[in-house]
Amino acid sequence: MTSSLTGAPQFAIILPIAARTSCAGGDSESRIPFCVSILASGSSGNATLLETGRTTLLIDAGLGRKEMHRRFEALGRPCPARVDAILISHEHSDHSSGLAQMQREWGCPAYLTEPTHREILKMLRDAGAKRMIERVEYIHAGARLEIGEIEITPFSIPHDAADPVGYAFRANGVKVVIVTDLGYLPELVKHHLREADCLILESNHDLEMLKVGPYPWYIKQRVMSRTGHLSNAIVSEFLADAELFDARARHLVLAHISEKNNAPYIAKICAEQALASRPAESAFRGTLHIASQHTPLGPFEL
Repeated sequence: MTSSLTGAPQFAIILPIAARTSCAGGDSESRIPFCVSILASGSSGNATLLETGRTTLLIDAGLGRKEMHRRFEALGRPCPARVDAILISHEHSDHSSGLAQMQREWGCPAYLTEPTHREILKMLRDAGAKRMIERVEYIHAGARLEIGEIEITPFSIPHDAADPVGYAFRANGVKVVIVTDLGYLPELVKHHLREADCLILESNHDLEMLKVGPYPWYIKQRVMSRTGHLSNAIVSEFLADAELFDARARHLVLAHISEKNNAPYIAKICAEQALASRPAESAFRGTLHIASQHTPLGPFEL
């Protein structure tokens, strides 16, 4: 695949930047309407921090305490002294392995579905963990809830987990959607992606790289299945369709990019080509970002 897009508008990959004061727990709450920091995204660990003036949430906890602190240092800020809740999308270790540690760090409840909780407890017991998750609040796909000043809507996604969900968040007139780990885009998911000011969407693999890559065939089949992961091609089809993707997002983040079956520049080019193909009246005028497994991205102020 060529990197040349002659005549097509370019969309920048925003590399990690030092945190601005208003996104690092400054005194002026009015300057933090909604702040998003992606600490890690990929098959080795996922975590995203959402902050408003009065509420702080961690979405997924696939990093341990030491690595979590390192990611905040890379953003040029300390780890938050207080987090109101940790929300888990599903039980796979790259999304939940640091939950017990970070829950003890912050003394906050974990929000997750009951089947996801059961699976995590089983994983902890099988690993011989001495301490379990201490405070749990059950959520249900489709049932809205509020934590502080953030309204949250969990929604079902197709993935090979017990009860996986994506999340839509609203606060101060802003909508943030985080959806990774899904094999295709059902109509319900497309509905929740609409009107997002910040959309964090999986673009996991390149089909050709996956087919010739190092994974055993049964894992390749899993990744390509309708309960696996989104390919660059599926994401591109979605982004190019003006009836499905409303292009409202100020920040569009391609996330959970496979290190073995994809490359950031390939995911970027596919998305750029798709966005460039949209009609002028529905052009994407936001910024395209690529999330990383190893380096935090953001913060984005909305």
